[in-house]
Formats: sequence, C-alpha cells, structure tokens
Amino acid sequence: MELLDTLIVGAGISGLSLAHALHKEATSASPLKILVAESQGRVGGNITTVTAEGFLWEEGPNSFSPTPELMKLAVDVGLKQELIFADRKLPRFVYWENKLQPVPMTPPAMIQSQLLSFPGKLRALFGALGFVAPAMGDRLSQQGNEETVSQFFRRHLGTEVMQRLVEPFVSGVYAGDPQQLSAAAAFGRVAKMADVGGGLVAGALLSAKNRPKKMPADPNVPKTKPGELGSFKQGLKALPEAIAAKLGDRVKLNWHLTRLQRTERETYIAEFSTPDGQQEVEARTVVLTTPAYVTADLLQPLEPQVSSALQAFTYPTVASVVLAYPQSDVKGKLVGFGNLIPRGQGIRCLGTIWTSSLFPDRAPAGWQTLTSYIGGATDSEIGNLDSEQIVREVHRDLSRILLKPDVPQPKVLTVKLWKRAIPQYNLGHFDRLQQIDEGLKSLPGVYLCSNYVGGVALGDCVRRGFDRAREVGEYLQKKQSDTRSI
Repeated sequence: MELLDTLIVGAGISGLSLAHALHKEATSASPLKILVAESQGRVGGNITTVTAEGFLWEEGPNSFSPTPELMKLAVDVGLKQELIFADRKLPRFVYWENKLQPVPMTPPAMIQSQLLSFPGKLRALFGALGFVAPAMGDRLSQQGNEETVSQFFRRHLGTEVMQRLVEPFVSGVYAGDPQQLSAAAAFGRVAKMADVGGGLVAGALLSAKNRPKKMPADPNVPKTKPGELGSFKQGLKALPEAIAAKLGDRVKLNWHLTRLQRTERETYIAEFSTPDGQQEVEARTVVLTTPAYVTADLLQPLEPQVSSALQAFTYPTVASVVLAYPQSDVKGKLVGFGNLIPRGQGIRCLGTIWTSSLFPDRAPAGWQTLTSYIGGATDSEIGNLDSEQIVREVHRDLSRILLKPDVPQPKVLTVKLWKRAIPQYNLGHFDRLQQIDEGLKSLPGVYLCSNYVGGVALGDCVRRGFDRAREVGEYLQKKQSDTRSI
C-alpha cells in the first residue's frame, strides 16, 4: 500500500483549495503525495451550477466577495479572463411594511432612509457612538455571559436596526435565528470593534488604525472594490472544476469514506467504498472537509470527545428555488442585488436574489430569473413540503413583492432542498471549537477544514484551506525532520 503524505476527504471548495496550496508549495525535489477523495460524482460540494434552455443558475452559493485568497486562486488556475463582477453600486433592498426599501450603505443614506424611523436613527447613532448599557442580566449569566446576535445589536443599535437590517442579513447569510446565533461567532469583527473601542464607531477607527499594512498587491490579480460580488462567466462551478483539472488524477470521485483508523506508525488507514470495490489508503496526515455530522460519525471510534462536539452543530433545512418569469410579468425593471425579508412581514421566503440582474447572460432575452430561499432555522416545517408546495409558497411571496397582479405560474428551473444547509454558529460555538481542538491533540496529523469553523462564505473556505495547508505542511516537515534525526 502506497503511503500518502496527505489524504483530503471532500472535494468542495475547502478541500480543493487546500489540495491546490499543498500541491503548489511542493517542489520537484520534495514532492507531496496527495489524494482528494470525494463521495459525489462531481467536485464542488455545495457549489452547484446548472444550465438549461438558455438559463444559467446556481443551486447553492450564488456569488462571492472577492477576497485576496480567492482572487489569487482563481488566477492561479487560469480563470482570470472568466471573472465577472456585479456593479457594486446596485442597491440592496429590505421588504418592510409592504414596500421595498433600499438598504442605507452610507451615513447620508442612513439619514435619508425611510427604513428606520427618526427615533430609530437617533438610537442607532447614540449606540454607535458608545452610549451603550453594559451586557448584564440573569439570562446572560445563564448563557455563560455570551450574547446572542439579537441581544448584541439591540443593545448597541436598537430594536429597529436589529429587526429591519440585522435580522434579514442573518436570514440571508446563515438562514439562522438571531436569538440563537452567537454574536461573537457570527459577527466576530463587529463584536471585536465594540470590545476594542467601547462603541462601534470608536472600535472601527481603532481597528483601522491598528490594522497591519497590506502586502503589495499582485499585479497579475485584478483589482476589485469593496461591495463587489463576483462569479465566473460559466458560473461558480468553474472554480472547483479548474482546481480539479490542475490536480488531475489526485482527485477520486465516488469514493465514500467508511472507516478511519490509526496505526502504530502514527499514520492513518482510510477505507473507501468505490466503483471498483473497497479501497484502502494509508496517509501521514488526514484532512476532513466533510460537514460536522459526517465528521462526527467518522471520528466517533477514534475520539468521542471531538465527535460529541461536532454532533452539537445544527444545520437547518433550506430550499433554493429558481423561477423564471417573462419580463412583462415583473413590476418594472429590477435593478439591484435583490431583497431580504425580515420575519413578521407575512412573507415566508427569507429573500430573493435578482439573478439575471446581477450578471450578464444568465437568462434569455425578455426573461427575469429570481432565486429565492425559504426555510431556515425559524421555519423547520419547509422540509415537510414537496416541490410543488414550495413553488406555490415562493410564487405567492413573489407575487406580493415583485410581480404584477394575477401573473401565471412561472417557469420552474429548480427546487433544490438542502436538508442540512448551513452550520449554525449558535451560543456555545467557541466552547465546541475548544473541545474539538483539545480532542484532536490525541490525533496528531488529523485536521478539520469545513465551514462550521471560521465562516461560511466562499472566501472564508478558500482562506481556511490555505491556512490548513500551511499547518499540514509544517507538520509533515517536522515529521520528516524527526525521522532524519533518529
């Protein structure tokens, strides 16, 4: 049995980014033997781009923020000319009291906004300047002095900002419940600002002052501006497919990991069910990029403490529903990123991305494509509906917000029900991560790299993959050094 340096389980964007970084850093004098094993018949994980009848749509993530790591990766794998970006000046909307209200993105826009009342604006201003009551109370003590997203933003910026801006954002990013999400885990940067400066404005200024100087920009990487959202001409799947093409036969599809065991040589043997029957692989290091619930089952025999912490992560059910309408059915021309919907507005959908308004060539001429999300942590019943029922719910919501009266049923491009969609960074998140880190000390060479740690966005996944690659590389170098010294 050939001994691998690194076995990566999962060919989503985290695993592929990690494999790319390891492969890139390896030299001809010191090559690394890497294998990426994927249980599905394709790479990309949750990234799911589909084309049909002149439409192109995403059933998972829809776009990315152009972080330095992600942009560098795209260029490295030959996608520089395939990058496309939505106009960052396009407005975002919140549906409040039967009207689409633009989200204020600047202080002047906040002053003029009709989304918040005058008292609500004053409350937010005073809170941002640091006139904030301390976090205290019996409930907080019962939570281990950890604030929920709802508690944190109500305390700092008031109820209106929480309900009309933060809550819909939470629904859009996490499909989560702000009364369960940890503020420090889900909004780490904002929470740190409050801790550093005593108020959000002072904290932002201090954070900017103390921020490390940026490294010189790579001239080969396109420059982007804050607020832009990116994709590729052929959709997001272009990135994982390009990485996999560079890795070649190091990527194995339809390889399902059934068992992981440790050897006396401090290596790991992984057993796979494959199209060619059972296969065994031995590796010095193993990186599990699988969801928490899958990883929990794999590690249960090896380290119950880690398995127990992983089992505590929850993943709500979310349906991604992509519908197409003739442009004549839509109220005017949709110009913007899309709309989010706070709870309590009589709308079941969490939000809608105006897909064909963002990027070119995503719909035939005369058609409007709308990608809506429904379900999440506050609507677990969505998993009990069939596809036709889900479409009816979404069409009804769109009819109230975006469509003309009495429009016929839409062209249904997809109803993708993600039974376990997005990991929730709920109260106790950091305690769970600490328990995992402590338990992994007894499994040297095993690493976890998935979106239940360090952010759920595509840019977070790429950065995390690069970070884990450095850790794996350092571990392998140390082991090699130790072997030579014996």
